[in-house]
Amino acid sequence: MKRRNTPTQQAILTILKDTGTALSQDVLVQRLKGEADRVTIYRVLNRFCEDGITHRIVSDEGKSYFALCRNCQQHQHTHDHFHFRCLSCQRVECLPEQVEVNLPKGYKAENVNYWVSGYCAGCSA
Repeated sequence: MKRRNTPTQQAILTILKDTGTALSQDVLVQRLKGEADRVTIYRVLNRFCEDGITHRIVSDEGKSYFALCRNCQQHQHTHDHFHFRCLSCQRVECLPEQVEVNLPKGYKAENVNYWVSGYCAGCSA
């Protein structure tokens, strides 16, 4: 089923593209300045995840961040990479290196979350 493209969806997509980092729902609420409520933003983000436009990153504190999918092919998402959050500037980004997990025989991974906290290159300089 084709989804309609709403102004809110376009605004969220534009913000995600322009920042180039993962953003939380709270940040999107601030940046949209009242154009959409929290529930609408959350629904749009969940739809983007379902449609393979974004992926969800759950931090070590349990907070969800959303990042645009890059270099993903339809039905073959590669989100097996580290996510980094700077403790100083709070920037959350996907790191390019992929991670391989060797599970015991009979196990199959469906979702993997790699989270690293520290100081980004800009803040640690």
